[in-house]
Amino acid sequence: MGAFSRRRLAAVALVAASALLVSTGCGGDDAADDGTITLTVDVFGQFGYEQLYQEYMASHPGVKIVERGTGGNLDEYSPKLTQWLAAGKGAGDVVAIEEGLLVEYKANPGNFVNLLDHGAAELKGNFLDWKWNGGLTADGKQLIGLGTDVGGMAMCYRKDLFAKAGLPTDREAVSKLWPTWQDYIRVGEQFTAKKTGAAFLDAATNTFNTILLQTAGNAQGYSYYDTSDNLVVDSNPAVRQAWDTTMDIIDSGLSGKYGAWSEEWVSAFKQAKFATIACPAWMTGVIEGNAGAAASGKWDIAQVPGNGGNWGGSYLAVPKQSKHQAEAIELAKFLTSAKGQIGAFKAKGPLPSSPQALEDPAITGATNAYFSGAPVGQIFAAGAKNLKPVYMGPKNQAVRTEVENAVRTVELGQRNPDQGWTDAVANAKKAAAK
Repeated sequence: MGAFSRRRLAAVALVAASALLVSTGCGGDDAADDGTITLTVDVFGQFGYEQLYQEYMASHPGVKIVERGTGGNLDEYSPKLTQWLAAGKGAGDVVAIEEGLLVEYKANPGNFVNLLDHGAAELKGNFLDWKWNGGLTADGKQLIGLGTDVGGMAMCYRKDLFAKAGLPTDREAVSKLWPTWQDYIRVGEQFTAKKTGAAFLDAATNTFNTILLQTAGNAQGYSYYDTSDNLVVDSNPAVRQAWDTTMDIIDSGLSGKYGAWSEEWVSAFKQAKFATIACPAWMTGVIEGNAGAAASGKWDIAQVPGNGGNWGGSYLAVPKQSKHQAEAIELAKFLTSAKGQIGAFKAKGPLPSSPQALEDPAITGATNAYFSGAPVGQIFAAGAKNLKPVYMGPKNQAVRTEVENAVRTVELGQRNPDQGWTDAVANAKKAAAK
């Protein structure tokens, strides 16, 4: 999903999730007296595996599965995982790795089981080519992880707030309002002029990341780092283009300034304080979880401005420190199988990275009642096979955080756009050098 990224979710959930991670700081337990093996799965955010676990345990009576970190924040999860791997203890038997951080973990492949040594090569056709390749080390000799989801893009919006502003509410009509990001800004200005009491969008950082990944995917194929791992934050036109467009959005007064993934952000969902949010497939589960049952049928999904884009996606890996590697590998294979990816999609919305899953009627014909019956299969899956991945460099997450922090300072009026850009570049370089 990602990182988190997608999976940096509500700070409210983070407190409980972090406490759980600390209190259960060891990975797979020894077998119980009755021979039952406990497999610990470390995740962040919402992977949608709960029902899949039940199915797996029913067919594997000697296995008990415990998931840690559900609903948690990627910025908290990743440092803990890094610490556990460095210490040689503490990590789960199966661990989720967000795509933006995968390069960092691949720098130390010895921390993970090489899945190619356990029959994974025969699974290659079960994943989009670029998703499979992303899990391989640079020399292609080790497979660190099996792909979970991809993050096809859309724009989620509140129909009730659009109606209040006198805007169309039908998803096809809404999609036609904003073929470009400049059109999106224009619609936002119309919305704002109606003084509905809500902002047009949640936070500038989410929109910035969407524009950047969309622009980079349609051009160079990389964002903060080029494919030779050179930091190009100040020389890649895609980064500056995304920055400038986001500054236009801020200057137009469209953002609610709700810090993405914060407690205020979660409350803003519940209180209908903003009308649109950049919406990769996995975000639908986040919206439903944050806005709650009372908002069912008030949300819908339209096309994203611009041309496509991919934000998010993760992998499942098995740390070598696991005491039950064979069993963990089989579980990871099951969760990332076409069946597993379809199950996760049905539960929480993450879009499969399996071509077979993407072609399954369970995906292509899927609708989402919470989002007014939106044909999520058509909206998200139709273009998934043509998604253009964006290369993530060795310190991508750290660099991204600094750039988004700079966006935030402009959004809050602490810097002007030029000052913010100067800070973004300088702090990104410092983060990359650490």
